[in-house]
Amino acid sequence: MEISLAAEKIGHIGSLPVTNSMLLSWIASIFLAIMAFWASLKVSLIPTKVQNFFEAIIEFLYDTANSVLEDEKATRKYFPLVATLFIFIITNNWLGLLPGVGTIGIHEISREGHEVLVPILRSGNADLNMTLALAIVTMIAVQVFGVAAIGTFKYAKKYFNFSGVIEFFVGILELLGEFAKIVSFSFRLFGNVFAGEVLLVVIAFLVAYIAPLPFMFLELFVGFIQALVFTMLALVFIKGAIQTH
Repeated sequence: MEISLAAEKIGHIGSLPVTNSMLLSWIASIFLAIMAFWASLKVSLIPTKVQNFFEAIIEFLYDTANSVLEDEKATRKYFPLVATLFIFIITNNWLGLLPGVGTIGIHEISREGHEVLVPILRSGNADLNMTLALAIVTMIAVQVFGVAAIGTFKYAKKYFNFSGVIEFFVGILELLGEFAKIVSFSFRLFGNVFAGEVLLVVIAFLVAYIAPLPFMFLELFVGFIQALVFTMLALVFIKGAIQTH
């Protein structure tokens, strides 16, 4: 048994290397696109069971966003981003728990001369590149929302304040804090998902079939919590960015 910290390459599209985590992320995106199309096929005033299911998800996310932002107008404005983050992250987390993900692959010879299994599929969020990309996109969006809400100069004054020595250093610390949020965002999600992936592989290696089941349910819960935490933090950062104080 060998566990790789980095996502493994399984092929190329032209000069673009394709990793197993990238492939599962594409599958997650296609799956969500199909679900969105299916949910919008028959929208009616008297909802079907399918429509009720999707409406319940949207209502939960909307109420969660509104409880943090405490402003109906702001919630409607920023809801599409945070809802997309939550749905994409939780889909990636849960697809990574499907049978065969991380266990079905290609046998290759490592540099040390050992035969290793390279999984065809791996959870997208078990790749630091994916979580870092999500963190960067989120924090760029936070800065854009802040500038749009209070203006370029007022927003810049949060980080570059020359009214006093203390204010200047506080602003620099705030600026460094924005970069620290990217690191915190990416490593928190990556660490929890990767740790869960390793746990399931080790348990399945030691005792197959029945033993991993309780841990599978635990990882379903952890996948939900991590998606919710990422989303809640994004909402908190947005709320801080669009306020002048």
